[in-house]
Amino acid sequence: MPDLSPAATQLIRSLDLKPHPEGGYYRETYRSAPSTAIYYMLCGNDYSAWHRIRSDELWHFHAGSPLDVHVIVDGSIVTHRLGDPLRRPGAAFQAMVPASHWFAAERVDLGDGADFALVGCTVAPAFQFSEFELADLDTIAGLAPGHDALLHRLAR
Repeated sequence: MPDLSPAATQLIRSLDLKPHPEGGYYRETYRSAPSTAIYYMLCGNDYSAWHRIRSDELWHFHAGSPLDVHVIVDGSIVTHRLGDPLRRPGAAFQAMVPASHWFAAERVDLGDGADFALVGCTVAPAFQFSEFELADLDTIAGLAPGHDALLHRLAR
């Protein structure tokens, strides 16, 4: 585990989060045929690399720093800022990523001392790792003209 604050370390341990292949930490908390739910946490400079799944994914803000979820839509980037809208104007408690769209996420460091963003993700129909596709830079290059820096920065 990287050098993290006591709060981030406590959450990783108490929620029993494990490293996720796209970056960050997670734990599945619910599974049925119609849907699945996880805790997902980004710490420090970690990010969720560009990937896509075959189902809609609803993101829910829980604690820590805001989180930007970037989605490639029709050749452009749509960014949803997850966070507490009472403390962060323009933030929302929930954001939806449509099925089969490439997306990535990163923690927003606002210099307030929080070194993590804890969110939940609900996928419907239920998430299957066999339907998870992690992009390499060649896959996403050119999908959002004018956003090359963001595409490169959040690629694995």
